This record gives sequence, structure tokens and C-alpha cells, in this order.
Amino acid sequence: MTDLPRRAITRGARLAALPLGYAGRTALGVGKRVGGASAEAVALEVQQRTAEQVFKTLGELKGGAMKFGQAMSIAEVALPEELLGPYRATLTKLQDAAPPMPADTVHRQLVEALGDDWRDRFESFDDMPTAAASIGQVHKAVWRDGREVAVKIQYPGAGKALMSDLNQVARMARMFASMSPGMDIKPLIAELKDRAAEELDYLHESQSQRQFAAAYEDDEDFVVPHVLAAAPTVVVSEWLDGYSLAKVISDGTQEERDHYGTLYLRFLMSGPTRAGLLHADPHPGNYRVLGDGRLGVLDFGAVSKMPDGPPEAMGSLLRLAMLGDSEATVAGLRAEGFLKPDITVDTEQFLNALLPFAEPAQHEEFHFSRDWMRGHFNRLNDPRNPDFSIGFKINLPPTYMLMHRTWLGGIGVLSQMDATVPMRGELERWLPSFAS
Repeated sequence: MTDLPRRAITRGARLAALPLGYAGRTALGVGKRVGGASAEAVALEVQQRTAEQVFKTLGELKGGAMKFGQAMSIAEVALPEELLGPYRATLTKLQDAAPPMPADTVHRQLVEALGDDWRDRFESFDDMPTAAASIGQVHKAVWRDGREVAVKIQYPGAGKALMSDLNQVARMARMFASMSPGMDIKPLIAELKDRAAEELDYLHESQSQRQFAAAYEDDEDFVVPHVLAAAPTVVVSEWLDGYSLAKVISDGTQEERDHYGTLYLRFLMSGPTRAGLLHADPHPGNYRVLGDGRLGVLDFGAVSKMPDGPPEAMGSLLRLAMLGDSEATVAGLRAEGFLKPDITVDTEQFLNALLPFAEPAQHEEFHFSRDWMRGHFNRLNDPRNPDFSIGFKINLPPTYMLMHRTWLGGIGVLSQMDATVPMRGELERWLPSFAS
């Protein structure tokens, strides 16, 4: 692979091929069942082949398509085990791996970003990437002062590819807008594109990382690596040893799950207060378990600026929902733009739709689990359930988009971790308006 596939027609066709490919394999499965294969065996084969195609296509396209895959690898916690089991291992790979750039492409990117003498900055540079993600890949190197460093390099054409994918998403979103009269799609898509443009600017990312590193310097719980050099498509920062939080999800002891689940929650919640920024990309590949028990944090491309700390409404409305005050909760959410003026709701049903957020706040310690998450997901997505209609009435104000992504994604990761965390205490510590 050299440059990313950039033309909208090509990328759109490949994205469209995913559901078409699934349909073809399903038809093939029907044929096999007629020929005598069991329904279970056919279903498993179809799911495994589809998972393989999803990984291959999203991984090669990278950009927004691969970001979608990363989101899927977090959200799978909500789906039935018998349906999504074959997808888990495949999609999880998207958090840390993808087809790499050839060495000559890597070198061209480094020349463009750091100059012809880029090698003089390093004692050594490993041409094989250690990790790859949606818009860039990471190489291990030794800086000229002897420090081990991570060199994050953006894929050529990543910007055009990502924006092309978002334009595809925008077109699909508009098709479904009529089905969700409560959602104001246009400003949400605009906000999504603005935030994507920030993620493409590694200079912007390096500034956010420096801000986090200063705020968490010598912290007893967290390590944020310092930035040593940056350009629009390359950022060099201190290397973090350790392993991905995904390993705790797959193999961790209960003690590890609870410990790192608590640190994970604490970092997501403390950023606005301590750094004036919210780290808004909650997938486990951005977190490293370190040998001294601390949690290392990576990838600061997606952040939400909160110079005054978390919004006051965030804590106060969560407290009202926790206390079961449906009238005040709905009135407050309407004032924040979560309900358009012409949308009417049953306040009790609306409060029920907020239980995935409100229920953990009701407990000093809360145990997140896959079963708990699936229970809420199934309830809210079952057309036979009265709460089902609420999802079509909720609006997502653009200013809350990254907060919602982080909160919901964080709940998904904690549920994957099967972690028990001191929920009430962390909310009171980091959301002052929640405690009042």
C-alpha cells in the first residue's frame, strides 16, 4: 500500500460493498443450508467472513472508515454475544493495527515534515511501525539525546480520505434525518467536520498533548508523554512502555479491572478541571498499563476545549436524573438544546432513556458489565418497548457532541472491563455542580 485511496467514488464503492458482500454471503449460506449444513454452522461462517472483510476494508481505507471500525470495536459490548462474537477479535485489531505504510513513504513524510536532515534528529529510527490507527502510524525511535520516542506519522492523503468519508456519512445521515425528527443534523455534521479537521492537524494535537502533560506532570495516577517536536503531519513524543488497556479487557484479573477502570474513569472526568480539556477518544488503544500501576495516556487529536471546566449543566442535570426528578431533568435538557421546542415527550419515559447515565451515579460503587449494558441497549432499541420512541426525539447539540461521544464510549469500555468503580466519589470530585 502507498497512498490512501482518496477518490470519493472509489472509497464510497468500497464502503458500499460491505453490506452488499454480507448479502452475498447470506445468500450463499442459504444455499449451504439447503445442501444440508446446519443453521448454526452457516451463521458462524457468514459472520466470520463478514468480520474479515470489515477489518480488511476499513483497515485499508483508514480515514473515517477506520474510525467507524474503532467505534464499532467499543460499541460491540451492547450487542448480543451470539450475534457479535465472531466480530470482536477482528474489530479490536482496529484499535492498534492496520496495514502499514512502506518505508519509502514513511521517509518522504518525514522529509516533508522535518526536513532533509530528519535523520540527524535521531540516534536510530525503526522503519517498521509499532502501531497504526485511523489517520497515522507510530514508529519507535531513539532521540538525539538518547531518549526513546514515539514518532507519529500521518498517512499521505489522510485529510482528503477522512473528509471524503465524512461527506459520505453526511449524505447517509440526511437520508435518515426524516426518521429522527428530534435531531438537528446539519449543525452536528458541521461540528463533526470541524473536529475532524483538528484531528488532522498534528500541530494542534501536539499543543493539546503539551497542555495535558503539564497538567499531569509527576502525577501519582497518570503519565502523559511530553512532546519533543511537531509538524502538521508528524509529532515526536516520549515513548511509553506498557500494554494496551485492551489486554486488561481480555485477560485482566478483577483487581486489575477495578484498578485501571477507576483510573480510566478518573482521567476522562478530571481532564476538564485539571487541563481545561476533555480527552474525547475513549477507546482502549489510547491507554497504556504501566509497570508502576499508573495509566499512560496517548493520542490527543480529539479533544474538547473546556477552559472553565466541565459545563455546570452537565453535573446538575445528572444529579436531577439520578434523583428521579423527571420534570426538572427534561426542562433542563430542553434548555440545553437536547429537545427541540416543537418536540413533546413523556418525562418518565425520557428519564428511563437516561438510565445508562443516571443509574451508575446512584451508587457509591458501581459494577459495569456487558449484561448491564446489553440490558439497556436492548430495552432502548426494542420497538415493542415504550421507551423506544424516545431515541427519535432526542437532539444532540454540537457543543455536547464530543462529551456525549466520550461519556457513552467510556461507559462501553468500563462495561467491557467488567469493572467496579467508585462512581459517586469521582462525580462529586470532578463535577462540582453534581455535588451541590
